[in-house]
Amino acid sequence: MQPGSAVEAGLGAPALKIGQVAQCTGLTVKTIRFYCDQGLIEPVGRSEGGYRLFDQRIVEELELIRTLKTLDVSLPEMRQILAVRRSGRCNCSSVKGSVQSRITMIERRIAELQAMELELTQILRSWQDCGGIKPASADPQSKPNPRGRQRATTASS
Repeated sequence: MQPGSAVEAGLGAPALKIGQVAQCTGLTVKTIRFYCDQGLIEPVGRSEGGYRLFDQRIVEELELIRTLKTLDVSLPEMRQILAVRRSGRCNCSSVKGSVQSRITMIERRIAELQAMELELTQILRSWQDCGGIKPASADPQSKPNPRGRQRATTASS
């Protein structure tokens, strides 16, 4: 059997073409290629036509990648998490440290957003509605126009 053939994907399960993986996961082919290019996932081989072939485990890995992405985990962190997962060894302290770091970052961002919200609320409370008309006292160089409109004066007037 040649590498990447339809039954090579371990335990006799047929290998999946990239389009089949996309269909199983709901991801686009382009996204799956991107994850391959970034080193997050690897095909088990290529078909005779040059298509990337994946084993069944890829579906679980892509679900994990999707979850990590929603948690705003960076690509290097994803690579590390996937490597640990694939190795079969428990590296709980590393993953726990990464999660704690993420929590700290989120708490910091929440504090920044709360400060921004407070500032915007104060601006809104002190807002004076002008009704769309600029008061004459706001522009010291303007003179009343006989037609009732504002006219800016120049230095030579």
